[in-house]
Amino acid sequence: MDQVKIGKFIAVCRKNLNLTQMQLAEKLGITDRAVSKWERGKAMPDSSIMLDLCDVLRISVNDLLSGEVVTMDNYNKELENKLLEMIKQKEQSDKRLLVIEWVIGILSLIVLLVPIFIGAYLPMKDWQRIVLVFSGFIPAFVGICFALKIEQVAGYYECKECGHRYVPTYKAVNLAMHMGRTRYMRCPKCNKKSWQKKVLTKE
Repeated sequence: MDQVKIGKFIAVCRKNLNLTQMQLAEKLGITDRAVSKWERGKAMPDSSIMLDLCDVLRISVNDLLSGEVVTMDNYNKELENKLLEMIKQKEQSDKRLLVIEWVIGILSLIVLLVPIFIGAYLPMKDWQRIVLVFSGFIPAFVGICFALKIEQVAGYYECKECGHRYVPTYKAVNLAMHMGRTRYMRCPKCNKKSWQKKVLTKE
């Protein structure tokens, strides 16, 4: 989506209704600074107020996301383009999330191992060693849980038996045997267990 184009479109629609940025902001219960950011292409309207914004400006959501009034002649094509763009953005977002997952995993491992090595090689009392190791275990455990959550929601898993692609539950991901991002899970469609690979696209 072209934020600059959308911002200019919001400004034109607002001016056509003889509304100031402050008046539009008051109708939406936000600040005029937020409206200014939209119109300068610096930010997008939040999804929670997008419908209200369209009602005030007397446009459709498709008009807003297209940055222009969409006629019936090209409505289906514009809608198809928006869907394709949303799919592409999700794939890019999932790629970034999976990179973050690796970073979190490596950092969690470091946080876990450093106190263990310190406790093993530096002289200290037993209770101090236990506290030290435990202090590394807690943040490492939280980090690993967070990394697993990212792996669950980013992209899809593909069943080796029937080819179905789906997002498994967090429990299924957490309990499954795995080799990297390939996990041994039961497919919700064919109900068979197989080694399922992580993929980024739905089809």
